[in-house]
Amino acid sequence: MSGLQGIVPILLTPFDSEDEIDFDSLAREIEETLDAGVHGIGVAIGSEILKLNRDEKRQLLSAVVDKVAGRVPVIMNTSAPGTALAVELAKDAENAGADRLMIWPPDFFPMDAEAVTNHIGTIASATSLPIILQDVPQSPIPPALALAIAEQVPQVDTIKVETQPTVTQAARMATAVGTRLSVLGGAGGGTLVEEYRRGGRGTMPFASQAKEFMAVWSCLEAGNEDDAEILLENCILPVSRLGFQSGDLFYHVHKAILQRRGVFETAIVRPPTCMPDETTLRELSRLLDRLDQVTLP
Repeated sequence: MSGLQGIVPILLTPFDSEDEIDFDSLAREIEETLDAGVHGIGVAIGSEILKLNRDEKRQLLSAVVDKVAGRVPVIMNTSAPGTALAVELAKDAENAGADRLMIWPPDFFPMDAEAVTNHIGTIASATSLPIILQDVPQSPIPPALALAIAEQVPQVDTIKVETQPTVTQAARMATAVGTRLSVLGGAGGGTLVEEYRRGGRGTMPFASQAKEFMAVWSCLEAGNEDDAEILLENCILPVSRLGFQSGDLFYHVHKAILQRRGVFETAIVRPPTCMPDETTLRELSRLLDRLDQVTLP
């Protein structure tokens, strides 16, 4: 299997009080993530790329590539509703030094299998980079279609599964694609253990918990499922439970974790965003206090 495997965190984008990218905080985040021993680093929805203009995307990716300096693969999500725009974003990513692209199909109007395959194929033909398909709820990729795309577009070697229920989808995907595609999880990574048992070969969580996910992964690879479950339940699921309560609250939660650790100067999330209310802020404070007490193996 030649696709991407392991723990590949998605970076959060730090912003300063002027709503500009805070590149110093970003550099600290990257270094801390790499120190965890991860298998790759991504820039994607978890990085608020939908709120970045094209120049900011290029600047952000270039900064990531420069800081990573070839230590692990860098993945850039270049999804777009139009094929021509997706091609431009893919070229931008390749020129900035990305090692891989991640793409979900156009999601505003439902597209048939041929249209989706042509969209991915056109992007692939414009670059030399390997491609990770992203199966998202707003534009699902059934297992049979994933395999068909992989067979017609050789650059596609990995699929990130986020269609609910993710465990069932990961199992079906792994069975359908065999060794042709590496199956990764997403959606916060809370079902990593269950996906691993069913053929999943990693996940793409938020970078704020890179160390925690690497600890779980190490247990799984060593055949120690009991400790993997305990780590996930104690360190990761409480964060997911709060972060996915409403809208994009997860941005606030994960940025608060990085701010607490001194990695980010602020926990600012670009608008529009669902601001946490007073009750949620108290819950977040309790969560951060709890995480401070966790000791990883």
